[in-house]
Amino acid sequence: MSTTSPIPGYTHDDPALTASPVTLDDLAKLQASVLFGPDDQAALKTAGDVLGGQIEQILDVWYGFVGSHPHLLAYFSTPGGEPIGEYLTRVRARFGRWIIDTCTRPYDQRWLAYQHEIALRHTREKKNHTDRAGSVPDISLRYLIAFIYPITATIRPFLAADGHDDDQVEAMFQAWFKAVTLQIALWSQPYAGPAW
Repeated sequence: MSTTSPIPGYTHDDPALTASPVTLDDLAKLQASVLFGPDDQAALKTAGDVLGGQIEQILDVWYGFVGSHPHLLAYFSTPGGEPIGEYLTRVRARFGRWIIDTCTRPYDQRWLAYQHEIALRHTREKKNHTDRAGSVPDISLRYLIAFIYPITATIRPFLAADGHDDDQVEAMFQAWFKAVTLQIALWSQPYAGPAW
């Protein structure tokens, strides 16, 4: 997957992106809560190198998982249950970029702003707006949280595909797990409001 060609709806570097209500101090506390530190950042950088050439294969696995569960596919379908091909394709391109960003972007104020944008795109506030999709109005928070496991469990074979030793693969895997958990915690913010 090219990391330079335009991806519809991908706005990480848009200066007009609304700032996240989550502060850098909040982020640091979340990182501490998931035991995410400098070693994990280094392991993610290695993971980005390993995963970069396998993005389409990873997405095939993830899309296969979603497509095999009608209750998940419904979030990319019309209210009547018909999958929206263009919507699936556009989201797929951003999902692929998300893999790279998870591994390579600095977790700074700009990254937080885009995490907040991603979060809103799962809620009634912004779901379907980016792609002008005629889909259901939101994604249930419970499935965002539940998705931590398949997005994590299925990544290990891809991390192991580049010949790193078991300890290196485990370090990348644990860093990925922490990074995914951290992001889902951030994406939960608009659902939870002050309780977050």
